[in-house]
Amino acid sequence: MRRHGQGGANRAGDVVKAVRSVVALHSTDPVTVFLSAWARTSGFLPADLERALYVERTLVRMLGMRRTLFVVPRDLVPVVDAACARGVAAQERRKLERFVAETGLSDDPPAWIEAASAAALEALGSRDGAFASELAGDHPLLAQRIRIGAGTRWETEVGAASRILLLLGAEGAIVRDRPRGSWVGSQYRWVPIDRLGQLERPEPGEARAELLRRYLTAFGPVTDADIRWWTGWTARDARAALADVEHAPVDLDGATGLVLAGDLEPEPTSDPAAALLPSLDPSVMGWKLRDWYLGPHVESVFDRNGNAGPTVWWGGTIVGGWAQRRDGEIVHRLLEDVGRDAEQAVEAEAERLAAWLGDVRVTPRFRTPLQHELSG
Repeated sequence: MRRHGQGGANRAGDVVKAVRSVVALHSTDPVTVFLSAWARTSGFLPADLERALYVERTLVRMLGMRRTLFVVPRDLVPVVDAACARGVAAQERRKLERFVAETGLSDDPPAWIEAASAAALEALGSRDGAFASELAGDHPLLAQRIRIGAGTRWETEVGAASRILLLLGAEGAIVRDRPRGSWVGSQYRWVPIDRLGQLERPEPGEARAELLRRYLTAFGPVTDADIRWWTGWTARDARAALADVEHAPVDLDGATGLVLAGDLEPEPTSDPAAALLPSLDPSVMGWKLRDWYLGPHVESVFDRNGNAGPTVWWGGTIVGGWAQRRDGEIVHRLLEDVGRDAEQAVEAEAERLAAWLGDVRVTPRFRTPLQHELSG
């Protein structure tokens, strides 16, 4: 809880420090970013995160580990790009080539993608950023439709502009800017990557080692399985990164865990604290092997695809879940007996969250059985 900024005394003084405490914030659901930051930052306001993302550019939203959208500190952008995103981008390019061929847009899909990408970059430069829907009218290639999932029950058509922008984002040519509407929106404007200034281009091996150091700092001790799951790396890449990072084995009730070589001293004890974390929060999704902090509650607080819902924490373990109802009330359910002091602390945290959200209503993109029950 101390390392992840959970609980009043552990919270950071600013949002960038809060993000660094867990390496990166999940951004698949835009609400997660703000609620994760709220849980870890004293006096947090949505404008604090918006300023860091869109004005100061000290935080950046990008595709990263496991082909997942994250918010990361600016200095970590080239690291995540080289360690994870480049491989994801190559896969996305091959996938788009197949979609272009199956749709019949061109006999030379790579050339079509290059032409459409150039048109999108030119349009973004002339517009000083734009939504995908705006670019569709700027060039005939971007106005075309692409068939996805041909021959399956998921077959659909999407605008070429949106797929090209997603590819350019994965390849690090552009980044997501402000969303349409409020901070809970998920349709983002896109701007050229040069808005971030000059970025380094580390080698993949060097980048993987640096990302692993940060992961071990925030989440160690971890297992080999945790490393491969969190990063999305192959076993070979994970082994190579470990070879470049000084680490030490530790005993985890008979299993082998890994920590940084200088991180062998026990954490000092502290009073337990309550925390209400959103769906897909890094503290919930930071390990593949979760029994030690999740206990028997997986079927209540995770959906069938492995996505975590909103969770209630006490003393560093998950003890329940929460939801927001239509009238704004934050309701929760404890799944084990934690004692009256813990119950009162959780109730106080729920009231604090309700007051902070005010008129804003949030619905997790991935809803769990317990979240369905509580929200009504």
